[in-house]
Amino acid sequence: MSKDNINTKSRITIIIFCCLVIVLSGCNQAGKKKRNKTNYTYLQEYGEIFHTSFHVKYAYDRSLYDEIMAELEKFDDSLNPFNDCSIISKINRNEPVQPDSFFIAVFNKAMEVSRITDGKFDITIAPFVNAWGFGFKNSDNITPKLIDSLKQFVGYEKIRLENGKIVKSDPRVQLDASAIAKGYACDVVANLLKSYGVEDYMIEIGGEIAMRGKNDKGECWRIGIDRPMDDSTGLHRELQTILSICDKCVATSGNYRNYYVKDGKKYAHTIDPHTGYPSEQDILSATVIADDCMTADAYATAFMVLGMEKSNEIAKKVPGLFYYFIYAQPDGTMATTYSNGFEHFFAK
Repeated sequence: MSKDNINTKSRITIIIFCCLVIVLSGCNQAGKKKRNKTNYTYLQEYGEIFHTSFHVKYAYDRSLYDEIMAELEKFDDSLNPFNDCSIISKINRNEPVQPDSFFIAVFNKAMEVSRITDGKFDITIAPFVNAWGFGFKNSDNITPKLIDSLKQFVGYEKIRLENGKIVKSDPRVQLDASAIAKGYACDVVANLLKSYGVEDYMIEIGGEIAMRGKNDKGECWRIGIDRPMDDSTGLHRELQTILSICDKCVATSGNYRNYYVKDGKKYAHTIDPHTGYPSEQDILSATVIADDCMTADAYATAFMVLGMEKSNEIAKKVPGLFYYFIYAQPDGTMATTYSNGFEHFFAK
């Protein structure tokens, strides 16, 4: 074959390829044009994932329920400690497993918050959580000897991510990501919705919330903050205040807004990773606003353990972080305080 023929064929190939690119590009543009926002309506999806409920409201021209569930199920397979086949469960059992992007994102953020809070946020707290039991049902069995024995393998510095693998300094180290995973799950669903071009949504998973754009009334999303109540049933609710938020995320910690009373003083059900015992700080409920829900979730838990003074110091170091605390006064009554800038989020 002559050189001229080869060059001619090359030119033909290039022309065909360019035409194909133009045609495909035109198809993609046509596909985008078909999604006319005038056809959008506000849809609502409900369900359950990793032993809690979720609620998603968004503006789109079709339901994305199947896509949302598929993403949440992948998340469940990564970070649900009650799923025996999940990555976090296998890590806790010291089984060989390759952490996925979900696990790595949560682990890295948890380590970051642990360093900033000097370990007052710590996902290696699992042994303490398991010892006390859900709702502190095992409190009668807790002894100083037991807590001291568990302290040997609790501490964020005892575990690290190295070359894509989890490395423990003690095989008894176990992880509990419940204080950060729900927040990140909101971020995961938010990223999914954004990938479909959704610009207005509200995602709530287990009380943590991610919001963007406006609601169906064309207003910022309205979110209520519950007043802490001594009610183990969770049947009674009383709103403390209402927030108006467009493009931020909100997380509240305080174990479902409940507290317990000891020697006439109110305490929230939050374990201090340093002591192994329930925190005896004055904060009963910490609501945090941040740009992403994983960050809001982690700091809401950390602030419960840190107390107001130290929380205020740390919040100033984290860009875009705002807090609202409900706390117990010495006389037993409740009061509130919030960071500079939080006032812009109060509903008018």
